[in-house]
Amino acid sequence: MRLTNTLPLKVLVGMLCLSSVAFAQTESNYDYVEAFRPGFYETNGNEYRSASGNPGPKYWQNAVDYQLKATLDDEARTVTASVTIDYTNNSPEALDYLWIQLDQNMFKEDAIGNKIIPLTNSRYGAKGEEFDGGYKIASVKIGNAAADYYVDDTRMQVNLPQELKENGGTIQLTIDYSYVVPKYGSDRTGVLETKNGDIYSIAQWYPRMAVFDDILGWNTDPYIGPGEFYLDYGDVDVEITAPSDHFVVLGGELLNPDEVLSTEELKRWKKAQNSDETVIIRSQEEVIANRANSNTKETKTWKYRLENTRDIAWGSSAAFIIDGAKINLQDGKTSFALSAYPQESNGGNAWERSTEYVKASVEHYSEMWFNYPYPVAVNVASNVGGMEYPAIVFCGYKAKGASLWGVTDHEFGHIWFPMIVGSNERHHAWMDEGFNTFLNGISTEHFNDGEYYRGKQDANKMAAILTNPALEPVMTAPSVMNERHMGILAYYKPGFGMKLLRDVILGPERFDKALRVYINEWAYKHPTPEDFFRTMENVSGQKLSWFWRGWFKSNWQLDQAVTNVEQKTEGAVISIVNLEKLPMPVIADITTASGETTRVTLPVEVWERNVNWDFLFETSEDVVKVELDPDKVLPDSNPSNNTWKK
Repeated sequence: MRLTNTLPLKVLVGMLCLSSVAFAQTESNYDYVEAFRPGFYETNGNEYRSASGNPGPKYWQNAVDYQLKATLDDEARTVTASVTIDYTNNSPEALDYLWIQLDQNMFKEDAIGNKIIPLTNSRYGAKGEEFDGGYKIASVKIGNAAADYYVDDTRMQVNLPQELKENGGTIQLTIDYSYVVPKYGSDRTGVLETKNGDIYSIAQWYPRMAVFDDILGWNTDPYIGPGEFYLDYGDVDVEITAPSDHFVVLGGELLNPDEVLSTEELKRWKKAQNSDETVIIRSQEEVIANRANSNTKETKTWKYRLENTRDIAWGSSAAFIIDGAKINLQDGKTSFALSAYPQESNGGNAWERSTEYVKASVEHYSEMWFNYPYPVAVNVASNVGGMEYPAIVFCGYKAKGASLWGVTDHEFGHIWFPMIVGSNERHHAWMDEGFNTFLNGISTEHFNDGEYYRGKQDANKMAAILTNPALEPVMTAPSVMNERHMGILAYYKPGFGMKLLRDVILGPERFDKALRVYINEWAYKHPTPEDFFRTMENVSGQKLSWFWRGWFKSNWQLDQAVTNVEQKTEGAVISIVNLEKLPMPVIADITTASGETTRVTLPVEVWERNVNWDFLFETSEDVVKVELDPDKVLPDSNPSNNTWKK
């Protein structure tokens, strides 16, 4: 459509007179020496971690298997349990002591995590409960002998009677314990009261081995809330004894379905495992009937197993409606999507679609990145707003529609980061939350022909938030990050950074290949940020230190501007400048007098030794408009200087 010019003549004349005059030069904060300086990596590659970003030829990590037997007291809201830990020291050094994580101790009144919760609303701690929780340790044994140990906040040190040999030495510990389940446990575990019974979301529920690695040795940071988890891999066997009217769901294979399910439930269970459509296994009507006829003194024991996992979690309730469907994976493999939710969550485009969402999310990520490794994928309606564990997640019971899709897809995206790729969440929250936020954007665009996709975001508008000078760098540990900044720094900014890499800097083909290599090489291992950076550079063939330095290690802003257009015989010389510290590739739409618009892109290397850059656009026509970043895909903090018009 051609616009009719209605401006007064004197204004038009003034504009024409200004057309060949350069915009006033603004002083630049850009330093190309700092942006592109060498020596980004603080260490060289070694036999444990290769310079290419892969695990080295002598990479090692320790392993741990757990056998757990637990009883849930629904009236006292107490878990009483025993855990047997089989620990293997694959490191090249002998160990004189072991460190064990006791995360429930965060809910003790005198815990560090409780003492540092701000007076303003916080998601951490027991969220306003009058509650003195934590583990009550009945015994700790090495083999059959009492162990020498002490407890410090959320950590237990066990002194060994003789050193645990390097390169494969093994030891077995047994810990008997109990604890009261917090109603709101840092928004990761809790108890939801419903009309048909309490829903228990049970996590961080057993003593877990701390990680001993080649980066820090023992990782003994206390659990204080913001930083999540860092765990070794192994096999877990679990027996949960619960009231007989409860349905216990756990992230693992149910070993005794014929013992705990009714004849009709077992029939539906098997049908659901082979159905692409959701099958009701325990209906709302059956929940109500079972509740009315239950004997609270009777119990059932549910037996589960999950292999090659870094954690285990479960849910239990008499209120659970249960449904399920088959998940189709790569190479003809399958898994089993299950949803557990109360009457309050059923209907109105809510949890009755949960299994559909689980199935779609897991199938997408399996096809796109790495095959889903677990026999089940369980979604539990909870008072936990959203939290992930291997093969099971907890999501808000009030969620519906786009909200339920979003939280389900996000939590199951975490199966890839950090359940498969086991980064240290205590120190690098962005390596799971940010990566996963990025994955979710692609998944949502694909789900059900874009049912919940909101379209592309305006990165120029996002820049004010993502590069606000008040923010800490992304690579700040969550424990020393302002809690109000967590959403931006752990989720949105690194997620957007991954999108920049894929859409603008590398392109989808190079990016996708590099990320798949990273996932495959570090599956069930412990990568660091440098391992990720090196992998992306080596596989893509692109040096990216300028981007890692500006977007992740620092909080640099971007401001590209077009300053002048000078018409010459051979075309137009276009002058641009980088005004802030972050360099980026240049994307420009150039419009000539005939109305034709041409897209021109320049590599980031134009800023390698320049603050200002002139380039020739060959044309026989006059250039009437130049617009930088026309699709608004770059986080340009000042888009007002992106356009020149004649």
